[in-house]
Amino acid sequence: MTGGHVVFDGVGMHYGEHEALTDFSLEIACGEFVALLGPSGSGKTTALRLLAGLEKPTAGRILVDGTEITAIPSNKRDFGMVFQSYSLFPHMTAVHNVEYGLRARRRDRRTARVEALAGLDLVGLVHLAERYPHQLSGGEQQRVALARALVTEPRVLLLDESLSALDAQVRVRLRQQIRELQRRLMITSIFVTHDQEEALSIADRVAVLHDGRIAQVGTPQDLYHRPQTAFVAEFVGQTNTLPGRITRPGYVEVLDNEHPVSGEAAHAGVEVEVYVRPERLLLAADGHRGTATGTSFLGSFSRTSVQLNGSGSMVLVQHPSDHALPQGSEVFIQIVPGPLTVREHTD
Repeated sequence: MTGGHVVFDGVGMHYGEHEALTDFSLEIACGEFVALLGPSGSGKTTALRLLAGLEKPTAGRILVDGTEITAIPSNKRDFGMVFQSYSLFPHMTAVHNVEYGLRARRRDRRTARVEALAGLDLVGLVHLAERYPHQLSGGEQQRVALARALVTEPRVLLLDESLSALDAQVRVRLRQQIRELQRRLMITSIFVTHDQEEALSIADRVAVLHDGRIAQVGTPQDLYHRPQTAFVAEFVGQTNTLPGRITRPGYVEVLDNEHPVSGEAAHAGVEVEVYVRPERLLLAADGHRGTATGTSFLGSFSRTSVQLNGSGSMVLVQHPSDHALPQGSEVFIQIVPGPLTVREHTD
């Protein structure tokens, strides 16, 4: 199975006066797994629907392997698609559901059955081939839908919020299985989700969308550790917002110390908001004084809310869960050295 090379070139999409996508440009390499991440209304599902051929863009073009596909009907694009709802035929067994796409491509009955069983075996469900959808769990139904998408050997696999209807443990197991299959088959995959943990754990690269535009594209590590905008810093992972001041080009003063700025910084003397991850805040023997106001136990680590003296800012500090911080106790915190994302005050 060989994945296709996908290019969104200045794609736009509007519904009346509403601009769902604006100048959307993104290149996805053969065999790459890319997640489109963003809140509701950010344009991520619109981008997927345009690629699938379910809608036509109002601007720009979409190419696969160098050929523009904008005018090609959806059923001629050689894509596989897995929806949030499993979309299985209730009157068909699992194997018949998987056979359906093969039969539509004029496979003879015997060949379709052999390939459908191989597809179910690929997702670990060949032993449930004769069961009907109502006899399967949600995770099993979604794996059948995945097998149905894969058996036709599509150039591109599209996954539209395909795990969001499942409970947490099943969702984690299934996303791991999808990732393993994608790596083994080297199929180009685009995964739409609003779940940042899902996107960061499964994708080679993540495109973060905001108001119909791409805010940032990069590896999960880039997005988390080196966000380029305030929106990305706030949307991808937990973050604290602290007041700071630009002291000199490329440096910001925050919590009584100077730190380098990630990306462009404002002029010296400008007041800014500084974004700091909870794990970038250390409990120390000295530093900026504060008061612990509550702790959330999260397994191997805990997050304690601390009200800072002076500014009155409330921050979350991540620390080992065996380090107890009683409510009302005095603490000192420092920022781990390294570049910080800032945004100039707009008010």
